[in-house]
Amino acid sequence: MTDNLGSATIPRPMVPGAEIQALRRFHRDGTWEGIIHAGGMGPGTPSQRAVGSARHHWIQDGSWVVGDYEQSQMLDDGTFVLKWELHWVCGWDPLAGEYKATIADNYGRADVLRGEIEGDLMTFRSMPDRMPMIRLTWQVLESGSILWRNEMSLDGVEWMPVEDYEIRTSD
Repeated sequence: MTDNLGSATIPRPMVPGAEIQALRRFHRDGTWEGIIHAGGMGPGTPSQRAVGSARHHWIQDGSWVVGDYEQSQMLDDGTFVLKWELHWVCGWDPLAGEYKATIADNYGRADVLRGEIEGDLMTFRSMPDRMPMIRLTWQVLESGSILWRNEMSLDGVEWMPVEDYEIRTSD
């Protein structure tokens, strides 16, 4: 195949379509407060209170969304435990025919996740060969806020809750 320059056809950047548009309703700036379940940060860890925020922007002509997330975590008595930070890049992978996301956090975890959207629910999971696995879900509520859940599995079959939040969106 040749183009009008007489050379091999030059690949063109992806043009965002319906798959990218579908991501927009789940990637909105917001804040949350909630509880990290006992054991959610590892065996024997206590429950913690968390206060966080998310900021998003779109790159590469709207093909990918970038999210920066952070949350402060405290014990029930208010003692500060840590500040968690995550960098998220998410979009549609046309060659694989699925959503993909990359994550990198201040624990040193980096991963690639696969995702799907079904109605008001978006779900991303670790690749099956990566243990422990994580499963992240966003559910858009009638109020416009987003119910977000983080779960972990040691075997890819049984899932335990790590944390659940209602994200109050600001856009």
